[in-house]
This record gives sequence, structure tokens and C-alpha cells, in this order.
Amino acid sequence: MAKTSREPNGAASIYKGADGRWHGRVSVGVRPDGKPDRRHVGRKTKAEVVKAVREIERKRDAGNLSKPGEMWTLGNWLEHWVHEIAKKYVSENTYDGYEVDVRVHLGPGIGAHRLDRLEPEHLEAFYAKMQRDGSKAGTAHHVHRTVRVALAEARRRGHVSRNVAEIARAPRIEEEEIEPYTIEEVQSLLLEASKLRNSARWVVALALGLRQGEALGLQWEDVDLDAGYVRIRRNRLRPRYRHGCGSEPCGRKPGYCPKREQIRREHKNTKSRSGRRTVGLPDPLIKLLRKHKEEQDRERAEAGGDWEAKGYVFASPTGGPLSPNTDYHLWKRLLRDAGVRDGRLHDARHTAGTVLLLLGVPDVIVDAIMGWEPGGAARMRARYMHVTGPMLRKVADQVGEKLWGSSGAE
Repeated sequence: MAKTSREPNGAASIYKGADGRWHGRVSVGVRPDGKPDRRHVGRKTKAEVVKAVREIERKRDAGNLSKPGEMWTLGNWLEHWVHEIAKKYVSENTYDGYEVDVRVHLGPGIGAHRLDRLEPEHLEAFYAKMQRDGSKAGTAHHVHRTVRVALAEARRRGHVSRNVAEIARAPRIEEEEIEPYTIEEVQSLLLEASKLRNSARWVVALALGLRQGEALGLQWEDVDLDAGYVRIRRNRLRPRYRHGCGSEPCGRKPGYCPKREQIRREHKNTKSRSGRRTVGLPDPLIKLLRKHKEEQDRERAEAGGDWEAKGYVFASPTGGPLSPNTDYHLWKRLLRDAGVRDGRLHDARHTAGTVLLLLGVPDVIVDAIMGWEPGGAARMRARYMHVTGPMLRKVADQVGEKLWGSSGAE
């Protein structure tokens, strides 16, 4: 081996080895076992080694050098991050989204890359492949957000020197043009809903714009029919189950196991200040909720000892919470039975926002009713409230009156 000139303690050393290649060793700190952490690079020429050594020194001095030890693959890090880190600090719904992205998309699709060698182009190529394989742009965009959060944590812990997901271009999402339901369509929906059990649930969606979780998480203690208001304080969570069949597996998915066990709480408190809000009730809705409570009281009497006294406004025939999945399918059936065009359940919220706009309700009141954060309220109004035919007609009439003195002048 070629001789190496003696360097002061802590300084980098550069030398030509017996293998004919140039080598560099840089002191960057102390390893977890207490021994000096000396990083090694090898190149064909001295100039290449000098450049690599200077880059390590730059990262060391800036505090951006990855930690020593086992080299993570992206897949290994994501598995560790989602189960051991994210799960402890995020909501159940957020964790579910992360877990699906890691298990279904990121792990199988790009997880073999070494974490410290991942490049923005790797992510961009992966997003493009996802969409070629049939994933929607929104799905790829969600995956991008997940890997960006995971890599931010890896950088914070010193496993990588930069977050390449912040550099990579996220898939572009074309915002869907959403057409709210017309007054005639809303009336058809309400007429058909009146034939159903829990009919007030759909009035709440169309009149107040409550999100699905907010409506299903509503409890009677949140409702004051005498004063005419409702407090939004909690969200219904999607249930999650595990098998309860023990030593004799039923062979079904956990959610269909005859002895299934619930492993997730039914609801969580609304976390944002704007989400926790009080909404006034129109008189017709107050009357409808009074009738709904009477019907629920009859069901309680019929159920007897089987009744679950959990206080839900919209409950099962025995008082238990409603399943969000069942609620979604009931909405789809309601649309079909009412002869109204298909749409998402969330479109009912768009409809409520549009009605508030048509009524000329002040922005600050709209924001409070819809539960929008002050910083993003203007953006949310632009997204949820849609210029409709009646509004355009009203503006045209106003212009005609100003210019010609009468909206009907010839």
C-alpha cells in the first residue's frame, strides 16, 4: 500500500492505494459505539477524490451528513416510519392513508432504492408509471405527499442530507368541475329522503353542509332544539376490525368475521378551532329533528335491553353508530330513487355552500357555518361555491337596469 502523509487529527487524508485508485478518508464525528466516524471515498483520479472529500466536509460542516450505520432502503425506512413513528402522532384516518400509500404503492414500486441515493427523477418516473398503470393523478399526488412527509422525517433524523420529494414535481391534478344540485334536484332528494329512516340525516347534509364524519358523529347533547342550534364537536371514524374467531378461522376478511372485534374508537374530537363550531338551525329542520327524535324514542322502546345508549342523533335501529360505508351507499341509492344525477356525497356540501352564496350570506358567517380555517377561507369559498344560472341571470338583470334603466328594456 502506498504511503500516506501524516495529517493533523481530524483532517481529511488523501492517498493512492495499492489498487491504483485514489482514496480519501474524512473525520465527521463519532459513531454510536464511541469510535471515530471516518467516511471513505474511492475514485480513479486524485481530482475526483478531492472533490468528493470536499463535498463530505461541506455536508459535515452544514450538519447535513447522513448518520452512520445500516444503509436504509426507501422501503425499509417507509415501513419503519409509518408503523413506528407516524402511527404514534397522526390521526387514524391520516395513518390509514399513509399505510396504504406505503404498502400498496411506494414499497412495491420504488422501495428497493437506497434511501441516500434516491433522486427526484426516481420519484417523478414512479409517479408517471403509476398513472400509466391506471392510477388517478390524485392517487399519485397523495403518494407524493406521503413520501415527502416520510423523507422530511428521515432528514430531520440525519438519515439523508436533503428531501428529494421537495424537489420532485408532484403530479398535476386537474380540478374537477363540480356542478351543485339545483333547487329542484334538492327538493326531489328531500322528498325521497322523507320516505327513509334517518331522513333528517340528508337534510343536514344539504341544508347545513356538514361533512359525513360530522353528521354521523353528531350526538343529541350537541343539539339544542329550543335554542335552535347544533354544535359540531366530533367526527365519526371509519371502523376497523380484527378477527375474533380464535383457533377456528372463519376464512373471511376481519370486517366480515362473525365474531369480529372493533379495534378503533368510534369518533374523535374535531381538532381545529374552526371545525368546532355552532350552526343555527332553520325552523323546518328543527321540526324535522323533533320528529326524528320521537321516532328514535320509539325504536329505543322496541329495542329494550338491546339498545346502545350512545346518544347518536343518526343511529342504527339499536342505537349504535352508523357505518360511513353504509351511509355512502344509502346516498347513492337515494340519488337513483329520486331520479337525480349521480354525484359524490361531498357534493351535498358544495350545494349547501352555493345556497349560502345565493342568499348573499356574509363571508364571515359562511366561513363559520362551513367550518373553514381563516387563512384558507377565501380559497375554500372559491372552490366550494359555484356561479350558477340564477346568479348569472341576476347579474345580467342588474347590468341591464344600470345601462338601459330597466332589465326588460328593448
